[in-house]
Amino acid sequence: MKSQNIQTISDKKMLLQVTEKQVNTLDWLQQYKDDIENFISTNGALLIRGLAISNDKEFGEALKLLFGEDLANYTYRSTPRTEVNQSNVYTATEYHASEVIPQHNENAYSNAWPMRIGFTCLIPADKMGNTPISDSREAYQKIPIEIREEFERKNIMYVRNYSDIDLPWEEVFQTNNKAEVEQYCNENNLTFEWTDNGLRTSQVNQATIMHPTTKEMLWFNQAHLFHSSSLGSEIKEGLIELLGEENLPRNSFFGDGTPIDEEALSIIRQVFEDTKFSFQWNKGDLLLLDNMLYTHGREPYEGNRKVLVGMAKKYSAQLDHSIV
Repeated sequence: MKSQNIQTISDKKMLLQVTEKQVNTLDWLQQYKDDIENFISTNGALLIRGLAISNDKEFGEALKLLFGEDLANYTYRSTPRTEVNQSNVYTATEYHASEVIPQHNENAYSNAWPMRIGFTCLIPADKMGNTPISDSREAYQKIPIEIREEFERKNIMYVRNYSDIDLPWEEVFQTNNKAEVEQYCNENNLTFEWTDNGLRTSQVNQATIMHPTTKEMLWFNQAHLFHSSSLGSEIKEGLIELLGEENLPRNSFFGDGTPIDEEALSIIRQVFEDTKFSFQWNKGDLLLLDNMLYTHGREPYEGNRKVLVGMAKKYSAQLDHSIV
């Protein structure tokens, strides 16, 4: 990358150390933005260290420059986040510090997702708090072929019940208007039902997909994350007793509605565990991902860790795999 050197992090070449002193972040990114985009387009992930991004405004401007467009609004939400300014910069998922966030491609449960996602760290954790990432191409190859072919043949159905136990529908769809929710569902192939408990939706999407640029096959779904087994047996049994299995906040099935074998999901989770590599954040780090080529997650931490996220380049599986 011109005068810069891509260094090895774990067993991957994806760390770019900025060597210039007192460099202006936006000027530096403007100088190297084409090289950065070319690298992400093929490698899928790049951690830039040494820019010392200091606030949400600078981060948003950096991503807008690199991605070449305004950042995307976080719609059809699956996790709690807070918008920190008016340019679609958000906090990372606001789960308790003790919780693990499993590996996932952003919005892979939907039929539209961002092609680019970026993170920065304003406050590193006092302890732990690594961000693991995994190559979706590698996961596709390492998941046993009999499991992969069953998922490809049947696809994935995601079922969600919206409530304060997880996320209310008003937060997920960013509206209090039921008619607007119904319109969104109709336009995005979501089956919906207003129940005594609120709203239930279901949607069938892909288990694997070909990347539109690299033409490589990817493991691209959130079946392992949505499935009730991800809750752990104690929490799962407690919620079933409280709500009934059909009213669990989220669950996943095969596209024909049949159950997914929990042993297969355990194998898939293990593949992500075996193929992940993770890093500790430094203040001001910038992580850039092709959201289809790489998953991301979060390990538990202690302290006041603050990581921000922004997304862009919406891609729709509905529109003949065209960028929209």
